[in-house]
Parts: sequence; structure tokens; C-alpha cells
Amino acid sequence: MSATVSTSRANDAAVTQTQRLAIAISAALLGACLVWFAGFSHIEAVHNAAHDTRHSAAFPCH
Repeated sequence: MSATVSTSRANDAAVTQTQRLAIAISAALLGACLVWFAGFSHIEAVHNAAHDTRHSAAFPCH
């Protein structure tokens, strides 16, 4: 019975690590999309809101 419990816990840990990796990749992609949108947006309000941050990060906008 103890072998079943330890195997079950090992499988749960593997699923959790896979889920964490999926969440991390999703968050990185969302962040990249937001930076891309703010960096190349032609909407003046978005441009002005992110202007100083973009220049401090050496991201071209003009």
C-alpha cells in the first residue's frame, strides 16, 4: 500500500511541475505581447504611457 501512495505522490508532483511550466510560458508570452503592443502602438495614449520606460529599456519608438 505504501508503494501506491509514493507513486501517486510522484505523479502529482510531475503534473504540478508541468502546470507550473505551462503557466510560466504563458505569462512570458503575455508579457512579450504587451511589450510588443506598447512598443509599436500608434495609439497616442498607449505611446505616452509607456514612452519613458521604453526609452530607458533602449526600445525604439520613433
